[in-house]
Amino acid sequence: MELHQLEAFLAVAEELHFGRAADRLHIAQPALSRTIKQLERELGAPLFARTTRSVHLTGAGEALLDPARQVLEGCLIARRAVRAAGRGETGRVRMGFAGPSSHLLVGRLGRLVRERHPGIELSLRSTTYAHEGLRMVTDGTLDLAIVRWTVEPAGIAHRIVTVEHYVLVVPNGHRLAGREPVSLADCRDEQFVALPADPGSSVRDAFIRAAHDADFTPNIVQTAPDSWTAMALVAAGVGITFSVDVAVENVVQAGVTVVPLEEGRTPTYSRLAWRKGDPNPALRAVLRASEEALPAPLLPEGAR
Repeated sequence: MELHQLEAFLAVAEELHFGRAADRLHIAQPALSRTIKQLERELGAPLFARTTRSVHLTGAGEALLDPARQVLEGCLIARRAVRAAGRGETGRVRMGFAGPSSHLLVGRLGRLVRERHPGIELSLRSTTYAHEGLRMVTDGTLDLAIVRWTVEPAGIAHRIVTVEHYVLVVPNGHRLAGREPVSLADCRDEQFVALPADPGSSVRDAFIRAAHDADFTPNIVQTAPDSWTAMALVAAGVGITFSVDVAVENVVQAGVTVVPLEEGRTPTYSRLAWRKGDPNPALRAVLRASEEALPAPLLPEGAR
């Protein structure tokens, strides 16, 4: 049984006239008659009772009527779904991000995608740090990620979405609280709470590099899975932590003081990253929405 046979059957069943059905299908009447006869042979039963004056459905024809309509309706839905996906109206975009510095960005983008493209599912993966996020975008596990880096990776398209500065977070009453700015060299004897080395926090990497440049190895007494936990540990007096100002602004935590760092005078950047040349129409639609939801910030001269 083929789709054109079912279309021919329905046309005759609804018109109950071979001539009108042929006109409706834009085919010659003899061709329509041959198609119906072929369908009847394949099904092993007559579908129409024909006389010189009328055409009527047989019992077999009545039995085929609803299933034929369902099949053709299903094909129509399938065609529409494929066409909508091709236009970027439906589909799925998998996005990775980590930490409170990204949550407001993701929320704004998610809301706009929902409003503009309700057929697109924005599938979110949190606690996806920079190295892991870039690896997953590169290997196709993710379509999009918010990440930081110091060296631009190959095969990745991107644009800057936030400008950030490194800061120190200390408990209220700490000897460094209220001082500004502080050099990380002033912290060589401190105990630190740090983000995880694996799966690769860029903030932790920057912290280790800055400490190395200040000629000391930091005493990391506690690893925290995310910035919320790190701030809570700082408030509890476990240690101090190296972070970015945007993350700190998005965490409500009593008992801590943010101290500007000399090492934070030069800004760092969060970027929206995706594979170059990715053909996914839904991704292109999300990227267009991101230009409005996450507009490019004002950048220092020479930033890219």
